[in-house]
This record gives sequence, C-alpha cells and structure tokens, in this order.
Amino acid sequence: MNAHLGRLFGSLKSECLNRLILFGKKAGRNTVNSYLAPYHAERPHQGLTNELIVPMEQPMVDDANIESNERLGGLLRSYRRAA
Repeated sequence: MNAHLGRLFGSLKSECLNRLILFGKKAGRNTVNSYLAPYHAERPHQGLTNELIVPMEQPMVDDANIESNERLGGLLRSYRRAA
C-alpha cells in the first residue's frame, strides 16, 4: 500500500502542488479534491490493465467532436469525445 500512496502523493506534488501558491487549509483541501476527482475518474490506471476506475456511462462515438475539461485554472486538462 505504501508504494501506491507514494505514487499518488508524488503525482499530486509534481503535477499540482509544486505549481501553486496556496493560502490556508481550505485552499489546500479544495486543490487536493479538484486533483483527485479526475485522477480517479478520467485517468487509465496500470493496475487495472489501463482501464478507468469508474467506467464511462455511455459508449464512445468515434466520429464525435473532442471536448476539453479544465481544472485548477487550466493546470489539469482532460480530453474526451462528446456524447
């Protein structure tokens, strides 16, 4: 379990916390919560054979437009096909 938590905290620090200046506990909590939502829902995980933890509700359409979702002022971006 320590290796998994170490990987999560390493990703959190390098991708998010090292690039922001936070003032207070509330800002820190909001930042971590904003990071964890796409980390669990939108990223493929190697331990699950590169599958999502939470599967998509609708099947992906190959010819749909690509949508971008930004979090933390554009620091975190995710891309997916429109439904």
